[in-house]
Amino acid sequence: MYHKSSYHHRWHNPMYYNWNPHYYNWNNNYSNNNGNSYFRNSQLKDYGPKPFVVNINEATKQNNTYRTALWTGPHLQVTLMSLNVGEDIGLEIHPDVDQFLRIEHGQGIVQMGKRKDNLNFERNVYDDSAVMIPAGTWHNLTNTGNIPLKLYSIYAPPNHPFGTVHVTKADALTAEEGSDHANGNTFVFGRTPDEWVQYTEFLVKEGLEDVKRGINATHILQEFILMGVLVGKGYSPKKAYETVEEWERTGKSKLLQQSKIM
Repeated sequence: MYHKSSYHHRWHNPMYYNWNPHYYNWNNNYSNNNGNSYFRNSQLKDYGPKPFVVNINEATKQNNTYRTALWTGPHLQVTLMSLNVGEDIGLEIHPDVDQFLRIEHGQGIVQMGKRKDNLNFERNVYDDSAVMIPAGTWHNLTNTGNIPLKLYSIYAPPNHPFGTVHVTKADALTAEEGSDHANGNTFVFGRTPDEWVQYTEFLVKEGLEDVKRGINATHILQEFILMGVLVGKGYSPKKAYETVEEWERTGKSKLLQQSKIM
């Protein structure tokens, strides 16, 4: 007997509510005179979080932008990337995001390390190379070949706004350094202002609990300003809270211990 299972989904972001499955086979949709498959760049867009199937090898090779989000869900994101000859992603770190890279065309060198001034892990990468980047690891990828380096990246959780398209590396840097406008919304480092308010609600509630417990205002401000700084550096609100609390509890921060008993 067949029993249909039911699943209860709760999406935390209204941009994810569209639930119409897409099953794309671009190989069969378009072909050039040589019989090779291709598709228009306009078809490269964010299809998340709907069910979606795609020839990822073809999609990656046909992408000509520095970065285009192909699928963004609540917990995972797939982006396509193309690095010009000699271009690199740029030294970066994602404190709470694991990352997977898959090279589909070209060659390069990947560098990783726990400190930005000591990238002691270094490997050459080619077609079919897969790279795993643990959260909290400094990393960079450079195109060392004589053709564009084509790859796709998987972030868990997502690292860029839904629908992200960075035609060039300069576009990506501009978006990361300030704000980006899309569909009338202002994105600051990947979120709208209201999304930032919602994202940090955990810290607000914890701060109010400290007020109820009678903890002095100086200590509360110190702690939660520090937590806000860590969130700005990529920590999740919960991780930022746990980190600062650990500094106080273990004595890594004598000043926090002192201010608590003022």
